[in-house]
Amino acid sequence: MICTVTSGCEKSTIIQLLERFYGVTSGQLVSISSTYNLKPVLFDLTLAKNITYGLENASMIDIINAASTANIHQLIDQLPQGYETKVGLKGSFLSGDEKQRIAIARARIHRPKVLPLNEATSSMDSYNEQLLQVALEQAQTEDFSRTLLIIAHRLSTIRSCDLICVLDRGHIMESGIHTEMTRERGVYY
Repeated sequence: MICTVTSGCEKSTIIQLLERFYGVTSGQLVSISSTYNLKPVLFDLTLAKNITYGLENASMIDIINAASTANIHQLIDQLPQGYETKVGLKGSFLSGDEKQRIAIARARIHRPKVLPLNEATSSMDSYNEQLLQVALEQAQTEDFSRTLLIIAHRLSTIRSCDLICVLDRGHIMESGIHTEMTRERGVYY
């Protein structure tokens, strides 16, 4: 896992380059696999179709597993139409937290090799953030070749990452693991 933790240092630009929102003007961006946009963009479709959006052959078991990992299955299961419930335009029938968890379920079911998470826990309470941490760790152990690129300001989100990079104006100012970087009392501290 790679994380960045300061404001205004081009973190989102890095994600947008990976997601091909921008073209590379110099140098080269090598694609090792597909990336997945985790912004909670939802469509006026059912919950199941929003979770599997862009994926044609997902089984109901796959959908439920992805939703369970994202801690949204219990809520969906309690709805009268369950996974066939329409979410409204841009997910208007869901809270910000619920939209984010649907987006996480979508990312989980697609199983990308590189998964950029841009402030993925920003709309979550601490309980759901903790559940997401467990789910991300589980996803990492299932496939060690998977790279999670986590952009976050919350210390709780990044403290267990394999590598933390502190960026400032597009430059890496400091990198390491949480315990080392707090002990050194540098920019990260």
